[in-house]
Amino acid sequence: MKTILQAENLEKSYRVGRVDVHALRGVSLDVHEGEFVAIMGPSGCGKSTMLHLLGGLLTPTSGRIIIDEEDLTAASDAARTDIRRRKIGFVFQRFNLFPTLTAEGNLRLAERIQSDGKGDDPERRHEVLRLLRLEDKMHHKPLELSGGEQQRVALARAVVTRPAIILADEPTGNLDSENSAIVLNMFQELNYRFNQTIIMITHNPEAAAMCRRIVQMRDGQIVERTAAVHIS
Repeated sequence: MKTILQAENLEKSYRVGRVDVHALRGVSLDVHEGEFVAIMGPSGCGKSTMLHLLGGLLTPTSGRIIIDEEDLTAASDAARTDIRRRKIGFVFQRFNLFPTLTAEGNLRLAERIQSDGKGDDPERRHEVLRLLRLEDKMHHKPLELSGGEQQRVALARAVVTRPAIILADEPTGNLDSENSAIVLNMFQELNYRFNQTIIMITHNPEAAAMCRRIVQMRDGQIVERTAAVHIS
């Protein structure tokens, strides 16, 4: 099975006044193509720092990150941005949709950015919108959508460009329980239908139980790795 992500001995430190704060302490993680992995842990354990490093939004103090055979940590700022554009889809707690664009317009913009303005794949776009049950919302702007619908558009935007990996940071944090369940089911379906690799930060055990593997963090380190027990 292909390894889509390798993180080797990641360290991340910040200087706060005269004190060094160690957010990550020698973290290593391999993720195979088609895995759905949850990263859990208490606030301040380093899980969001970990996700931002894996996505190239932060650079580690030391260590190495390989995304789909490309070395993220050895890349220049411009090259890292290019890898992020081509290889990684992001889903955040805040939906970060462009308010003046429709649902379909947000997806088309993501396609253009990913392909330097050359990409337009209406068949793929409509397939993703159908899978996420957004066919009748294609021409709605974000303010015309519920929170759950906006998060599904954000998820569609992340997956429409066929990224090697999706990184999701508390994607249900702003949703009620009903919409959380819908969005998590959509993640699971994308994982099974498209073999989409997903790493999700969550504090919710029910969300983590929908993943294939759970990685527990504490004090900037991975302390446990387990297969999830799925909740029916």
